[in-house]
Amino acid sequence: MKFSLSSLARLIAEPVIQQVTGVAGRQFASSLRQIENLMILQGRTLALQNADRAPLDRLQDAEFKVFSQYGEDGILQHLIRETGIDRGEQTFVEFGVQDYLESNTRFLLQGDHWRGLIIDGSREYMEGVRRSDIYWRNDLTAIAAWIDRDNINSLIGDSGFTGNIGILSVDIDGNDYWIWEKIDVVNPVIVVAEWNSVFGPNHAVSIPYAREFDRATAHYSCLYWGASMRAFEELGARKGYALVGSNRVGNNIFFVRRDRLGRLKPLTTREAYVESRFRDSRDSQGNLNFLGGTRRYEEIKHLPVVHVNSGQVTTLNDLDATQENKAQT
Repeated sequence: MKFSLSSLARLIAEPVIQQVTGVAGRQFASSLRQIENLMILQGRTLALQNADRAPLDRLQDAEFKVFSQYGEDGILQHLIRETGIDRGEQTFVEFGVQDYLESNTRFLLQGDHWRGLIIDGSREYMEGVRRSDIYWRNDLTAIAAWIDRDNINSLIGDSGFTGNIGILSVDIDGNDYWIWEKIDVVNPVIVVAEWNSVFGPNHAVSIPYAREFDRATAHYSCLYWGASMRAFEELGARKGYALVGSNRVGNNIFFVRRDRLGRLKPLTTREAYVESRFRDSRDSQGNLNFLGGTRRYEEIKHLPVVHVNSGQVTTLNDLDATQENKAQT
């Protein structure tokens, strides 16, 4: 067999490169685990500091970030301590997690060794989670499925999660209200729900239910999705939960089952509302246009919403007019 110099060089070089890459990859993975361990240690320290300061005046005072998008890790550690969640309840269900790098429950999984179920519509994301170290190192179930209000209970129950659990986290940028309304296969102590601050504090509204709802195509602005805090407050009340607050940036709200409130204070939307500062709106050509404040509300107030108490399909514009007329009479 004859070899050119170039082919011989490749024959010699490729195994060397693979070996170097393998060593470098293992070193990188080891360094990443060490960083994560330090992050977890810092989170545990901050949680203990919050415990020493409890009871806290505001939920936001407990915020810190380890793996959550914002301060949810700290808030959940505080709520877990205040509600007395024990070892038998240390189970979570979270859906809408994307690749699970930033999530509300990852700190619980890795730091506190909870058992959990995560669901996302992307098969690629869920397969990536199942291939990662986090999957075999922890008691985690990851399934890829498009969630709707007709399949959510079977998705959770068929995965082996039923009855009392510690935390349910709902974040799908769309039918969140309608999905939580239907869930009865689990009975969480704490519920985290993503809400749409742009709808404002005055009306109990949600987008109309549509199984294939997609925030990106429902309206060009990407501001039309989910439900208002007041809608969630009233849904929570019907399901036996009290609203206990929002995170500081105004995208997640927290509920505690009323039989587990302890020292936690129930709040109304008026008391808990936080105007978000996100400026991720887009123009009709799909470009970011950075709308803020009431300009976001103006962008979507003509779109159909469901007034969740009456079931009537209306608009924010019409609800505002009705409220103004009542105030004048």
